[in-house]
This record gives sequence, C-alpha cells and structure tokens, in this order.
Amino acid sequence: MPLLIFVTALWAFSFSLIGVYLAGQVDSYFSVLSRVFLAALVFLPLLQWRGLPARSAFALMGIGAVQLGLMYLFYYQSFLLLSVPEVLLFTIFTPLYLALIYDLLTQQLSGWNLLIAAVAVFGAAIIRWDHLSGEFWRGFCVVQGANLCFAFGQVAYRRFAQTHPRLPVRQTFGWFYLGALLVATGAWWGLGTPNYPHTVEQWAVLLWLGIVASGLGYFLWNKGATQVSAATLAAMNNALVPAGLLVNLLLWNRETDLTRLFVGGVVIVAAVVVSGRYNRGRTRTAAAGLPD
Repeated sequence: MPLLIFVTALWAFSFSLIGVYLAGQVDSYFSVLSRVFLAALVFLPLLQWRGLPARSAFALMGIGAVQLGLMYLFYYQSFLLLSVPEVLLFTIFTPLYLALIYDLLTQQLSGWNLLIAAVAVFGAAIIRWDHLSGEFWRGFCVVQGANLCFAFGQVAYRRFAQTHPRLPVRQTFGWFYLGALLVATGAWWGLGTPNYPHTVEQWAVLLWLGIVASGLGYFLWNKGATQVSAATLAAMNNALVPAGLLVNLLLWNRETDLTRLFVGGVVIVAAVVVSGRYNRGRTRTAAAGLPD
C-alpha cells in the first residue's frame, strides 16, 4: 500500500494543474498526446523488444489503451464541462466499478469488496455534494467514462501480473504506454485543434504531468495494485478525492467545506485500514490451514 499512498499524493496535484493551466486554454487532445508521449519516453529505453511473446505485448498495449489512452480522452474533456471539485466528486464511483469488474472477471461476487467500495464512496460523497454546474449530466457521464476505463485497466493489469509473475515489469511496461500512445495519436489526428501551449507554465505543467504523474505514477500505481487486495485498491482510488480537494484549497484557494473534507477523509482512511487488517487476517488464516 505504500506505493498507492505515494502516487495518491503525487496525483493530488494533477486535477488542479489541469483545471487551472490547461483546461480551455490548450487543446485537450494535444494535452493527452503530450502526456502519454512523454510517459512513453520514460520507459522506451528500458523496453524489451525481443523475448516477450507477442500475445503478452498486445495484452499490455490493450490495457494501456483503455486505462490510460481512453481514460485520458474522457478525463480531459470533463474539465471543459466541470470545475475541479466537481470532477473530483464524480470520481467517487470508480471503486464500485472496480469491485464489480473484478468480481465479474473472477466470477466471484464478493460482498466484502462491495461493502468497502461503498464505504469509500460514502466517505467521498460527504466531502462535496452541494450545488453543481449546469452541465451536470453531460459532465457526469464523461467522468464516468473515465472511471470505467481506469477501473477496468487496474483490474486487467492485476490479472495480467498474476498470470505473468516472472515478467520483468520495468522492461515490459513500455508496451502499456505504446498502447495508450496509439489511442492518443489517433484522437489528436482526427479531433485535435491547433491550440497549443503558449506560456512557460503550460509547457512546464505538461512536462510534469507526462514524465512524473504519468510516466512514474502509472507504473508505481499498477505495481502497487498487484500488492493489495481488491477491496483496498477500491478504497485507495477514492483517497484521491480528499487529497485533490486539499491541494486545490491550499494552493488555489478554492472554496471547500473543511468539515466535510475532514469527515469524509476519515471515513475513507478507515475503509482502507479495516480492509487491510481484514485481508491480512484472512491471509494468516489460510496459511495456517484454518477454516475461513
């Protein structure tokens, strides 16, 4: 879980950086392409071009195309319709999608996963459920598209890692970014407009988001996702909500209800802690050969 906590802190800045410096100022498709391209550059020098079965390479590319490529297309469009806090609010449904997709793929309906995910959603909902902008429904649907892509990608990578335990991750993760790059390139080519960054700040934000938030962040997040239970992963997805709102409040002075932020954050942290203890207990029980 330390990796997930670290990336959560890292990504907490992304929402505000996009909303303040890029949304409505730089073409969203160019922003996506830049971010994915820079992330791919981080891992291309390490990429294992030979020795990896084509099926595994295509699987990683498919996961990257959905989790990063398609997700970013929805995600960046949402900032044109909603404020930063609203985008954060609408991500609270990701844990439910994650738990449901995981259970469907494993053909096991886990009440525990649903319960922890629901508690995390409740905690995030406490934080901000007030007046929403006029583009509510359209913005809501766009964010849900991003949530579904991100949830599916996390589950798919977990399953991929479980079936390929000896795969050198750093030498093969570049395929993940290449898949996302194909989607981003196609979207920019067909839908993009010549509205490029025109300030040093905007270029600096794109560099940070591409190299650090995406290049380092998605590698560490997916690696961390393989080290925790599905329930804990679902709850950690919603830890981004209070973290993102806190950054938005402290650095850009957006109005946020501090009481709701605190209470909702406590609920989410409690869900993560309880989930971790419960699953560690189950692991010890199984190892001892005792009935669960």
